[in-house]
Amino acid sequence: MLITNELMDSVAEKAKASPRLRMNYDLRTQAFETIEWHDESQRMLNVLMPETVIPVHRHNETSETVICIRGAVEEVFFSPDGKEIEHYVLRYGSDCCAIQVPRGMYHTCRCLEPGSVIFEAKDRPYDPESTEDILTL
Repeated sequence: MLITNELMDSVAEKAKASPRLRMNYDLRTQAFETIEWHDESQRMLNVLMPETVIPVHRHNETSETVICIRGAVEEVFFSPDGKEIEHYVLRYGSDCCAIQVPRGMYHTCRCLEPGSVIFEAKDRPYDPESTEDILTL
């Protein structure tokens, strides 16, 4: 599979039309469980619009890699009591285009440019029952 501008543009159109103003594109080689094999990772593109709201959350069982491959986003870290403690601008083509979010760190991602695209990777797929906690601010 090639990750092209055409693919990212196509997903961006879907993000614009989505009520959440974001859309992901699954990159796993096997997205669904089969009898023979199950891909336990999460590898995806996430296309964001500036008005999207990603709840402050943490992943208790895995760290997360975020790489900005188009546009710009701000990755924001929070303490368990909801105070913003650090923030990093990730911009495609800049000195800082990626970040490793530590396991258990409350964080969110804010879109700074329309149609920004991030690649996200975790050891486990999204599972709100066991791997993610939402922080109420």
